[in-house]
Amino acid sequence: MAKVALIEDDRDLYELVEHTLRQQGHEVVGQRTAAGALPFLRSAKPDLVVLDVLLPEGDGIEICRLVRADQGLRQTPVIFLTALGSETDRVLGLEIGGNDYIVKPFSVRELAARVKIHLRAKPEDGDVLRSGPLELHRSQYTVKLDGDPVALTATEFRLLEHLMRHPGQVFRRERLLDAVWGDRRDVLERTVDAYIVRLRNKLEKDPANPRWIRSMRGVGYTFDDRGA
Repeated sequence: MAKVALIEDDRDLYELVEHTLRQQGHEVVGQRTAAGALPFLRSAKPDLVVLDVLLPEGDGIEICRLVRADQGLRQTPVIFLTALGSETDRVLGLEIGGNDYIVKPFSVRELAARVKIHLRAKPEDGDVLRSGPLELHRSQYTVKLDGDPVALTATEFRLLEHLMRHPGQVFRRERLLDAVWGDRRDVLERTVDAYIVRLRNKLEKDPANPRWIRSMRGVGYTFDDRGA
């Protein structure tokens, strides 16, 4: 059984989500305001957070920033649940560290499915992936290159982690979408290309001639650690 923290100010919606998650066998703890959210989450130590954006006494974006900056919470998956559905809002939510972004109104079955996906993908403590000078610390949600930290968004981290866990395996774009973005229907295959470019720009000395993340023409992408 997983513990899910729910921060949502709408009473009816809170009760609906709480009921749905408990039917799935999860323990649900929560509050209906942004006030004291970080101390609450530190005390609750949830396995996943479901977070509204527009909240009394604050907002979910700032709460997510605090979660990602907190040593004890930074690896905790965060799912935004909000009425703000523009592309700009979605991108902001994901860029600041959200693992998923669900727009109201929504299907409770879809929410339950996404919760299941992110709980299944939660990193295991102490698991470090290495390829030469590149290190990915799953429990700390950090990446280092030559000992220096590399600033990655939550989605970039998940994509790199998935590739590093399967070196030499070639992934088609649709498989990477399933593994990293789950069942989100608003994400297109070209999104994978954009994130690969961003990862190369942050990790590779020569992004046009990458050492690690290689393209297989007409197929997809693979992580090559043979030169590590």
